[in-house]
Amino acid sequence: ERVRLIGADTPETKHPRKPVQYFGKEASMFTANMVEGKKVRLEFDQNQRDRYKRLLAYAYLEDGTFLNAEIIKQGYGHAYTKFPFKYMNEFRQYEREARIRKRGLWK
Repeated sequence: ERVRLIGADTPETKHPRKPVQYFGKEASMFTANMVEGKKVRLEFDQNQRDRYKRLLAYAYLEDGTFLNAEIIKQGYGHAYTKFPFKYMNEFRQYEREARIRKRGLWK
């Protein structure tokens, strides 16, 4: 089953009615490279599923890397703050830092 990473909004690559967005392929490759062939521990927040029945989770790699946060820190996505979540303030700060350092989307 696929997982929707809580708090991380990456550019579209597979939307049926939208073209691939700027930096979408890079973001998708970054995420795939981070998790492929690795064990991932999922942690859940208030809701385990969204209105589309997608599984919502925080993902942690075996080495302790917090995938949701790393995507934002490296500039591969925005902090998705439409709905409240446990790490909202931290993710907003990670996005600000990525913008200042001109990482990923903000190069």
